[in-house]
Amino acid sequence: MLAEMKLASDNDGRGVIQLAVPPDSTMQIAEVIRGVLTLAGHKVRRVDDEGEEWVTAEEVFPDGSPAMALRGLRGREDLTQVEFAERIGVSQNAISEMESGKRPISTKMAKRIGEVFNISYKVLL
Repeated sequence: MLAEMKLASDNDGRGVIQLAVPPDSTMQIAEVIRGVLTLAGHKVRRVDDEGEEWVTAEEVFPDGSPAMALRGLRGREDLTQVEFAERIGVSQNAISEMESGKRPISTKMAKRIGEVFNISYKVLL
């Protein structure tokens, strides 16, 4: 697949560059672009499809992980893995694997968990 690039301007007069790249190289290309912009003196912030800033669990919990955050949230609510699994419609084994870091927490799953705990799902990514 060829990479495609589109140039435009937004309503604030900023230049907008849209890229379509092969999916297997998306992250690598994004990191290179971030590096070039940083070297040029620009602050780069990541945003999701709704325009909200994207924050990783590592940024929120520098010494923690999404697994640790999930365990802490469940503990705060005094829920067993079985009770929590029933609330979000997965198996207890899936909760155990997410809490031990054996299974990554997908964006879809993070949104379901965020609704249960009334937090931003971004904390779990």
